[in-house]
Amino acid sequence: MDLAQIRQYGNIEFLAKQMVEGFITGLHKSPFHGFSVEFAEHRLYNNGESTRHIDWKVFAKTDRIYTKRYEEETNLRCHLIIDTSSSMYYPEKTNGKIVFSTMAAAALAYMLQKQKDAISLITFSSSVEIQTPVKSTPSHIHKIFLDLENLLQKPKENKKTEVASVIHQIAENIHKRSLVIIFSDMFDDIDNAEKIFSSLQHLKHNLHEVLIFHVTDKKTESDFDFEDRPYEFIDLETNESIKLNPAQVKEDYQKSLHQFYHELKLRCGQYKIDFIEADIAEGFEQILSAYLVKRGKMK
Repeated sequence: MDLAQIRQYGNIEFLAKQMVEGFITGLHKSPFHGFSVEFAEHRLYNNGESTRHIDWKVFAKTDRIYTKRYEEETNLRCHLIIDTSSSMYYPEKTNGKIVFSTMAAAALAYMLQKQKDAISLITFSSSVEIQTPVKSTPSHIHKIFLDLENLLQKPKENKKTEVASVIHQIAENIHKRSLVIIFSDMFDDIDNAEKIFSSLQHLKHNLHEVLIFHVTDKKTESDFDFEDRPYEFIDLETNESIKLNPAQVKEDYQKSLHQFYHELKLRCGQYKIDFIEADIAEGFEQILSAYLVKRGKMK
């Protein structure tokens, strides 16, 4: 990995858009209220409570006893989730999708650790393969970088993906409100896409903020831009192959795939999930920087 590229993100602030649960005081709004940091609202005083936070000025004006309520800020818990199935090592010459995912995840991890946020790395194919603790120490980030570096070595066996079942499992195991960032091509039985949508809804139901970097090689996987000649297409996850001329299937292929992409983006919009189209030809820096600028304007 190019650490110089990653360190460029060390001075960028990444704020949670919704409330999160953390364990040290930091930059993000917490769902819990205390008596520190920032005034939020008044509420009626209840008998037996401490009188320390009564607003006597309001009492003088209204003859009613109110206490001040404050908004706590907290650090963020972020789970970086990377699909490591064999299709993520496409195109084979560059392993472009997994390279994009590891570099973008490393940049986000470095950025979050710099602002004292806690990060976990989760990788999966047909099941969860790596799941680190949620920590914010420099040594923990170094360990995550080593794990990400290892992902660049293509596994010898073909690995299928089970996006829906794994996301359901992760949703069950993340017990605190968190930021969940998924890097995947989402190629998992698109004829039964409802399973994927249900798993994403599960994460949102548990009050997590969710981002999806939809990692694809747009030229070949979406546009199906191949020369008009016979090819042998090999499924990277099952090793099945088929010989055909791309022009014979292009129209039906694109219709099916674009329908799935459209529905995926639509559902993400409904669930308030940030859906970032990540064409690997654009490079991780351009896509990540553009998203961070957009996110900064949405705060």
